[in-house]
Amino acid sequence: MAEDKPRLARLTAILTQLQSKRLITARDIAEKHNVSIRTVYRDIRTLENSGIPIVTEDGKGYSISQGYKLPPVMFTEEEANALITAEHFISKNKDKSLILQYGNAIEKIKSVMRYTQKDKAELLSTRMHIRINPKAEQTSNYLAQLQSAITNFQLVHLNYISLKKEWSERTVEPFALLHTQENWLLIAHCRLRKGFRLFRLDCIESLQMRTEKFEPHNMTLQEYFEEAKKKWENNF
Repeated sequence: MAEDKPRLARLTAILTQLQSKRLITARDIAEKHNVSIRTVYRDIRTLENSGIPIVTEDGKGYSISQGYKLPPVMFTEEEANALITAEHFISKNKDKSLILQYGNAIEKIKSVMRYTQKDKAELLSTRMHIRINPKAEQTSNYLAQLQSAITNFQLVHLNYISLKKEWSERTVEPFALLHTQENWLLIAHCRLRKGFRLFRLDCIESLQMRTEKFEPHNMTLQEYFEEAKKKWENNF
């Protein structure tokens, strides 16, 4: 039975490989999975016997019948965002094997996402930055909603209480999320202050997602950091 598990994993991987290109040769499959050509032939027969309509083109390779697709795994936007968030945390892990294996897993997950989900996942991935400090821990309840607001360019109304216990209402254009000292921070353009501000998520008393959209800000997160650094240096 111990040998069945690697083979089951390989069969699943071969099926993913067949879906990734129009035509895959037996040698392509053998080299990717470090098995013999004869093993590939046996695996292909197993997939065929399970009902997968694999077409064999003599001298060329294998493909899946046109029009046949396995039912995709469907994710809600919040679930997809949670996966991207986990990817950023895993990337900070000290174990390289975990980083590698999670990277392989998330690539497979992204392959079955709808095109709109893929675009939003890529955008969110470029709009998150995590710094680890294990000595502090704060909680918040609005990360998923703000992730959605970032990728949909959606205005958000905040009721906010600062660390100085000062209460304010803000309408903001969410831009990015920063994780530092175990706290989540929202980087957003504040319409009240007419500029970018940082908001601690655990200081948000409540928020309301507005239906109104805003124009995307024409800069990357790295460019924001560089501008913020210049402003900080000019104040000294």
